[in-house]
Amino acid sequence: MNNIVFENVCKSYGKNTIVKDLNMEIKEGERLILLGPSGCGKSTTLRMIAGLEKITSGSLHMGGRCVNEVECGDRGVSMVFQNYALFPHMTVRENIIYGLKANKVDKNEIETRLKDAIKMLELGGLEDRKPKELSGGQRQRVALARAVVKKSDYFLLDEPLSNLDAQLRLRARKNLVNIHEIYHQTLVYVTHDQIEAMTVGNRVAIMYQGNMEMVDTPSNVYNHPASVFCAKFIGSPSMNISEAAYDAGRLYFQGKEIALPDMWSRLIAECGTKELYMGLRPEHMILSAKKTEDSVEGVIKYVEDYGNSYGVYVEIGNEEFIAITSGNFPMQGEKVYVKIDFEKLHIFRRDTEKSIGYPQEIMNLRRTLPDAFAQ
Repeated sequence: MNNIVFENVCKSYGKNTIVKDLNMEIKEGERLILLGPSGCGKSTTLRMIAGLEKITSGSLHMGGRCVNEVECGDRGVSMVFQNYALFPHMTVRENIIYGLKANKVDKNEIETRLKDAIKMLELGGLEDRKPKELSGGQRQRVALARAVVKKSDYFLLDEPLSNLDAQLRLRARKNLVNIHEIYHQTLVYVTHDQIEAMTVGNRVAIMYQGNMEMVDTPSNVYNHPASVFCAKFIGSPSMNISEAAYDAGRLYFQGKEIALPDMWSRLIAECGTKELYMGLRPEHMILSAKKTEDSVEGVIKYVEDYGNSYGVYVEIGNEEFIAITSGNFPMQGEKVYVKIDFEKLHIFRRDTEKSIGYPQEIMNLRRTLPDAFAQ
């Protein structure tokens, strides 16, 4: 099986530990996205898979064998870099087949793979051009073609779309998914762009400060974030997070209080702490000019017009929350009431910033109506 298994893997440079005690399995044939901010360790993790970085401690297994001491060229990987790394003196054709010629692949086989890659990535007519004669999108496709023709078991990509504009990125994402669906390589893709992660990946691995925060499906990292960091990193605008305290069935935050349903009270009682964070995504905050039993009062401070919706900044107590709405709402400076939808609520421990989980009633509902909770 062409899976990848990290067992207690660490990577350090002197006293600086970049990747900390990583344990993770990347399944054969899946598209796993390594997602996180700059400096979190995601590119280092990819480079350890490629054999471009030595492992400080722990073990890395690929295809059932330990590859700690296996050279890059013997791991069966293809890699696409952020800067494409094309040879400037070579034509498109020569760049694509360079690795095949170096490995002495049969000439007829080289020609067959070349034609297939050029057709797949729409490079017809560009075969004799040099990289300087190509646009950014064309260079990116040449880099992908060079990786594709190798037909490697492992396809590694380090932020390959970061230099492209929005329209080209959309098209390139479709190309990547199409390539994977044809060849079914084990694909590992590094990005800091959550849209790429959510649209390309079968699973998303979120890294932060060298730690693996969460590995799950795009739907679960959005709907069931494992930590405050995951909750805020996924989603745009990011989740509203506020300090809260629990006592006798009531949640207190920013000088307000709301009565919690029993399903949440039971779960909070089990977690063993009353010092919490509460989270609500902007699109799950319901605004109204009228007070209801499950709402808290705020004041509208600022409004952003997104064209098809509005970002409404509401001051509750001493903190600003943002709500996304397409409906009517009071004007700037006026009172507004924010309804707490307990089925969309997120609760985290304040000491560890980890999620306390979700009531079984909510989990059952989400399994029954998954589309209602999609991003």
